[in-house]
Amino acid sequence: MLQDLLGRRFYYLRLSLTEACNFRCQYCLPDGYQPEGKPQFLSLDEISTVAQAFAGLGTQKIRLTGGEPTLRKDIVDITSVCAEVEGISLLTMTTHGGRLAKLAKPLAQAGLQQVNVSIDSLDPRQFHAITGQNKLGHVLAGLDAALDAGLLVKTNAVLMNSTTQSTINQFLQWLKDKPITLRFIELMQTGEQGHFFVNQHVRAHSVKNWLLETGWQPIKREIHAGPAQEFMHEDYAGKVGLITPYANGFCDTCNRLRVSATGKLHLCLFSESGIDLRGLIKEGDVAGLQAKLKMLISKKAPAHLLHEGKSGATKNLAMLGG
Repeated sequence: MLQDLLGRRFYYLRLSLTEACNFRCQYCLPDGYQPEGKPQFLSLDEISTVAQAFAGLGTQKIRLTGGEPTLRKDIVDITSVCAEVEGISLLTMTTHGGRLAKLAKPLAQAGLQQVNVSIDSLDPRQFHAITGQNKLGHVLAGLDAALDAGLLVKTNAVLMNSTTQSTINQFLQWLKDKPITLRFIELMQTGEQGHFFVNQHVRAHSVKNWLLETGWQPIKREIHAGPAQEFMHEDYAGKVGLITPYANGFCDTCNRLRVSATGKLHLCLFSESGIDLRGLIKEGDVAGLQAKLKMLISKKAPAHLLHEGKSGATKNLAMLGG
């Protein structure tokens, strides 16, 4: 079991498959994906090595992230390889959903169990303004395809100053008969979006208070769950979650580690740097990789430094999939 010096255990791996994304979200890649040189992303065999190493150290959940993971031509093969790793009980993916209508069924057949789809507005014009893509219809069709394929579906919406109460009400009305979980995520500062963050950051405590006042009840977290605090209401088919990275004690229950698309371990989304594991990964050295992971976990900091305006090496969220 991977356990740090504070006793936190790490059941959850966020594995990035690519840094590329074809959306231009205001809070992430407003100018689009601009690679530095020609990055060599992890191969199928290398991804298998990473998954096996983490599973052998107690990891139970893998989330495939990007960039946009469905841009990988071998995404179904990657899903199948990860699903077959002994010890992995939950395989999930974060995606913008633009290609999900075609991929949901083959991904489910390959072993994917859950998708988290980014959808910051149900208004087509606002969605276009936020993402740089006029594809709300594609994303909603992808959500329906995922539900039809038997996938557990969660959606992510970034809270910003432009997120009004009417926007939240529209989302909640949508949840009346949609069996999905909608998570509102506080905007996080990154290296390339400091000015945008200052203008748009808003805390989620008012949303939480409003949910509690209107009959929503907290749900107990599972050990491999992500950082969201989730709520349910007897009148709604869907659930609501809040991810509040600026809340006191947010890092106390951290249970996740990250490996970048180029094979670097990030002990935190906002670490000062990634730790290169590519040599061991390329060699397929599962035992050697496990030994190094057990040694490196002692270097995990107690908490991020976002409160001090320090976002580490994270220039944008597409680098590690959030």
